[in-house]
Amino acid sequence: MGQLHPQGHSGGTLGKTRPPVPQPGWEVMFGTMGTPWAVLVLAVALGGLWAPCAACKQPNFIVILADDVGWGDLGANWAETKETPHLDELAAEGTRFVDFHSAASTCSPSRASLLTGRLGARNGVTHNFAVTSVGGLPLNETTLAEVLRGAGYSTGAIGKWHLGHHGHHHPSFRGFDYYFGIPYSHDMGCTDTPGYNLPPCPPCPRHGSIASRVVRKDCYMEVALPLFENTTIIQQPVNLSSLAERYAEEATRFIHRARDSGRPFFLYLALAHMHVPLGVPPSPLASGIYGASLSEMDALVGRIKRVADSHGKGNTLLWFTGDNGPWAQKCELAGRLGPFIGAWQQQRGGSSAKQTTWEGGHRVPALVYWPGHIPAKRTSCALLSALDIFPTLVALAGAALPPNRRFDGLDVSPVLFGWSDVGHKVLLHPNSGAAGKDGGIEALRLAQYKAFYTTGGAMACDGSIGPAEHHQPPLIFNLDRDIHEQEALDVASREYEEVLPAISRAYTQALEDIATDNVSVADYSKDPAVTPCCDPQHVACRCHAPGAHTALLDHRMEGRTTRLVCP
Repeated sequence: MGQLHPQGHSGGTLGKTRPPVPQPGWEVMFGTMGTPWAVLVLAVALGGLWAPCAACKQPNFIVILADDVGWGDLGANWAETKETPHLDELAAEGTRFVDFHSAASTCSPSRASLLTGRLGARNGVTHNFAVTSVGGLPLNETTLAEVLRGAGYSTGAIGKWHLGHHGHHHPSFRGFDYYFGIPYSHDMGCTDTPGYNLPPCPPCPRHGSIASRVVRKDCYMEVALPLFENTTIIQQPVNLSSLAERYAEEATRFIHRARDSGRPFFLYLALAHMHVPLGVPPSPLASGIYGASLSEMDALVGRIKRVADSHGKGNTLLWFTGDNGPWAQKCELAGRLGPFIGAWQQQRGGSSAKQTTWEGGHRVPALVYWPGHIPAKRTSCALLSALDIFPTLVALAGAALPPNRRFDGLDVSPVLFGWSDVGHKVLLHPNSGAAGKDGGIEALRLAQYKAFYTTGGAMACDGSIGPAEHHQPPLIFNLDRDIHEQEALDVASREYEEVLPAISRAYTQALEDIATDNVSVADYSKDPAVTPCCDPQHVACRCHAPGAHTALLDHRMEGRTTRLVCP
C-alpha cells in the first residue's frame, strides 16, 4: 500500500474529524463577516478572479469519463502510480477533488446519472443494458446534451454510450449533434484484435457457424463489436488497437468544427480505458499491461487538453473523472484502489470495488481545469458526485434545469471557484450488482460517516463473492478515522448513538423524496433483432472490409501512496 503524503494547500489531514456540514448558502460560502458590505467586496474580488459573468461568452465544456478507473490510478492521488504525468499536470494546473464519487458502481447507471443529474432510482436506469436491449435511458429523461444544445451549444459524444442503441435511445437522438463510438462496453462483442482480458477471448470467427465453435464463458462471439459514426456502423469488428487514436482524432475534429462555427461546445468523451480488454502496448512498460494502458489513457487526456488550450486558455472547462472503481475480478488487469480497500468486506470474502457500495466501488479520481477561473494547485475535500456535473454545467452555461423533477446533483460552482469547500451533506450510494435490489438505496454518506443497511462483495480476483448481509441497525464507519472501512462503530458507543438518529432521518427523508418524485422506468426487455449488425449475411455481422460496407442503424431496425490531504 502506498504511503500517505500531502499535496496542494497545507492544512488538515484525512484523520481530522469534521461535524456534519450544512448545504451551501451565502453564509457558508462567505462565512460570518459582519456586514453585507464585506460580503459584497469579497464577492466582487472573487468574481474578478474566477467567477463567470452573465456578460461573458458561454464557456466550452469537456467531460472526460474514464472506465473502471481506480482512485489510485492517478499519480496525483497515489504516489506509487508513475504512468500519469499529463493527468498530474492537469491536477497541478486545476483543482483535485479527493472525496468525489460516481453516482453508481457500474456502467449504465453511472452514465445515466451523470447525464441527467438524477440517481437510477429516479431516472430508471438501475443496471446495465445488453447488446440485445430494446430500451435505454427513458426518453422522458432530459440529458445534459439536450439542455446545452437548447442553450446554443454544439454537442458531441465520443466513445462508450451504454444507454441504449435501439431507435431513439441512440445518442444521436439524445441531444448530441455528433456521435462517434461504441454503443456499449468494448468487451460486449468480438474483435480481430482481442487485447488483454481475463479470461482471454478469441478473435472473431471468419468462417463457419458460431455454433460449431467453442464459445468461452464471458466472451461475446455471436456478433462483432461495432463502431458507429452517428447512426451508421462504419466498422464491424472495430479495430481496438487504433481506437484510442481514432477517439483523439474525432475529438480534435469536433473541437475544431465547433470553433469554426462560432458556437460554444460540449464534448462528452467516454473512454474505453481502463475497461478490459486492454490494448496491446507498442512497447511494454515495467508496470505491465495495465500500466501501459494507463499511460496511453494519460497521453490521450493530455492531447485533448492541448487542443482545448490551443483555442484560448480560459475558454474551456475540462472535467475528468471515472464511471466507477476497478473491476477487481480482472486481477492484474484491474485498477488501483489506493487506500479504499473495504477491509470489512475483504475479511468476509469478495471484492469491495466495482459493483459494490464500498468506497472502492464509487470513490473515483476527479480533476477540474479551467485556467483563470478555477484555482490551480488546489486540493478539495468537498463531498461531491458525478451527479453534480449536470446542474453545475447548466448553471455555468446560463441555462435552466428541466422542470417537474428533482435532482440529486448540486450546482457546485462555488466549490469549483474556491469560494467554498462545502458539497453534499448527504450522498446516496445505490446498489450496483453486488448485493440488494439493483438501484436500491441501502448505503449513504452523512458528512464523514458512511452507513450500510446492506453489504456484499462482488467477485474478487480469487473467485470469491461476499454474500449479501442486511444490517438493522446499520453498520456505520467514520471515514475520517477509518479510510479502509475496516471496523464499524460499536453500536453501544456514544459516537454511534449520537450519529444514528441523524443518519436515520437523512435516510428516511431521502427515500420519501424519491418516492414522491416523477420517477421514470427503463425498458430492459431484449430482442436479438435489435443487435447492431452491418452485414447479417456474414459471420458475426462482419463487414466485407473495414469502412467498405456500411449500414444505417435505422434501416437495420426497420428490418427488425495516498495524496489525500485537504486544506
